[in-house]
Amino acid sequence: MPFFLAKTDPETYSVDQFEKEKKTVWDGVTNPQAVNFIGRMNKGDWVFLYHSGGESAVVGLAKAESAGYPDPGNPKLRVVDLRFVSRLTPPTTLAEIKSSGLFSEFLLVRNGRLSTMECPSNFVEWLRARYPRAKF
Repeated sequence: MPFFLAKTDPETYSVDQFEKEKKTVWDGVTNPQAVNFIGRMNKGDWVFLYHSGGESAVVGLAKAESAGYPDPGNPKLRVVDLRFVSRLTPPTTLAEIKSSGLFSEFLLVRNGRLSTMECPSNFVEWLRARYPRAKF
């Protein structure tokens, strides 16, 4: 099963807000490559929530409640329904991810501006080891 990472500026939409609301439509993504990744999401896929700006870090875990589907406001774009699962505490910072030296091919490391992406399996396994209580 694929894992994805979705970035948000915490001033726009934070893990705090997502935890309170429990569900959200992940929208507002316009980069064609990121839109393509949303279009590849399926119901049941796991999504890591990532805060960009400030302390750039993986902060939470969500599950896709739908497949990616056309944005009602712009059918050229894609959106996905996400359900909050848990926080990942402590957050895993981008500095930690980069300093591990394990993920040079991961788009998070190679293309810092991309807002949504698929995660390589070695990254998922690395996070599983960091968060043994989280069930993903």
